[in-house]
Amino acid sequence: MIALENIRPDARLPLPARLKLLLDRELGMGNFLDRAAAHNPAPDRAFLFAQRPEGEIEAYGLARLVEVRNAYAAWYHAHGVGKGDVVGVHVPEGVDSFLHFLALTSLGAIAALVNGRMKPEVAAEYLGRIGALGVVADGPRLERLRDAGLDTERLAFHTEPTALSTTPAADATHPGVFPYVHADDDLVMVCHTSGTTGPPKAASFGHRQFFLGKRGRLWNFPPAARNRLLTALPQSHSAGISYLMTATLLGLPTLVMADTGGPAVRAAMRRFRPTIVAAFPQTWADLAEIGLDAADARHVHTWINTGDAAHEAHIKALIQHGRRPGRLRSRPGSRFIDGLGSSEMGMALFRKVSELGSTDYGRCVGTPIKVVRRAVVLDDDGRELGPGRAGRLGVLTPTRTPGYWNNTEQTVKSSFAGYWLTGDVVYRDERGRFIHLDRVPDVIRTSGGPVYSLPLEEAILIGCRFAADCSVIGVSDPRSPGAQVPLAVVRLRPDAEPVADLTASINAALAAAGLSEVHGSVVARDDADFPTGATGKVLKRQLRERFADHLIITNV
Repeated sequence: MIALENIRPDARLPLPARLKLLLDRELGMGNFLDRAAAHNPAPDRAFLFAQRPEGEIEAYGLARLVEVRNAYAAWYHAHGVGKGDVVGVHVPEGVDSFLHFLALTSLGAIAALVNGRMKPEVAAEYLGRIGALGVVADGPRLERLRDAGLDTERLAFHTEPTALSTTPAADATHPGVFPYVHADDDLVMVCHTSGTTGPPKAASFGHRQFFLGKRGRLWNFPPAARNRLLTALPQSHSAGISYLMTATLLGLPTLVMADTGGPAVRAAMRRFRPTIVAAFPQTWADLAEIGLDAADARHVHTWINTGDAAHEAHIKALIQHGRRPGRLRSRPGSRFIDGLGSSEMGMALFRKVSELGSTDYGRCVGTPIKVVRRAVVLDDDGRELGPGRAGRLGVLTPTRTPGYWNNTEQTVKSSFAGYWLTGDVVYRDERGRFIHLDRVPDVIRTSGGPVYSLPLEEAILIGCRFAADCSVIGVSDPRSPGAQVPLAVVRLRPDAEPVADLTASINAALAAAGLSEVHGSVVARDDADFPTGATGKVLKRQLRERFADHLIITNV
């Protein structure tokens, strides 16, 4: 077994090479591996350590990544994959999505990465909708895809990942020009959205577009000589690919998790001793629920969150551990970098840093990062709203997706006057900070006006110690047909004391925060009561369906 505790940063990219890459205007998502291998003086030294589902650890240096990439590319080439072809990759979480992405991109093909946790019927519909030429999926998932209706007869190929050798065969061939030379606008990847508000959408990403905003990491990301990254991001997501690209370019020692649950991440932190941990909000919720001690996170100085904004209660549970750099010496407690983003934005476009003593919570997501040309709050007619007024978030940025694959209509409807509508409801305060209120479909339409669910959830998690997680949804109002009222669905902590009146306890916390009360509450007893999607996000549309008439029934 690899001794993760003793890993050395021998593959780190020297400063002069970092500067050369920083100034390389052709560097992008389609060629970063070969550029990194060409500039790194130690391409044989391992820096990427991949956790396998069986618990084993595989080590990769740049030379090994190139070798696996070339072997996979030869297999794909032999099976007819070429420029512009879309290939579905539906494998367990971990490094495999990244390896197949590298191979397909080297042929000018487009990797359609599908989260391994996605429900079979959803994955089958999605792969059919995007018109995948072929599909690579492990045996159980491939069987479930067939059972769910995927027409494998129309595919050019469907195979298990084990059919692809990780070392090039003696007679392996590649196209005449290999690796493919990408133009700025060439597409490299299709990634699905979380599917929390409907069927997952297929956001496409381009060679230059997806790299914009990330080039600066070559200079300002914590140096590989003194840092280690543990990534518990879903590697089938664009965020997972993005941080693995950063690690590859910098030669940053990185542990790639196959299991992103709290217990597995906590155990890995003890062995690997990361200074940086990157994940989606569900991992933070898990860690906050099971708890960390000083030994778990003593080396961590930075937690990186992307996707949805993280909850205050979970952030505070994490930043009390570790040490962060100071002007003269390190200081107790770590920092939490929260980045609100979406698949379509290509990266997190807002930034807020929380440390011990921070007060800007309450769903504040901070301010736009430099790559954002403009962020505005719009009303339903596209007029810009001033500070304090809630509306739809519109973002003008070169990092936005070129569009949804095979869905021009949805692409057109998602933009207004050059702004991409992210689907979020926000307002901007007098200081220019943005406060996240809700997703557009999740706004609770009461008879007295809109109620936003996210501030309520924050107040419940902060004010109700018995709550491990919660979701506030709109359900039918028994007293006003056609209107909704808020209902809280709560997942209790395992060690929580019995609560005599759950709704009253929740409303006491909401009243203390000056927020609207809920009209009822439900304890989530099983997964069906608190459904989550492939990336760990709560599926509020399913909650609304499940509890739509809850108050009407209980008031009969």
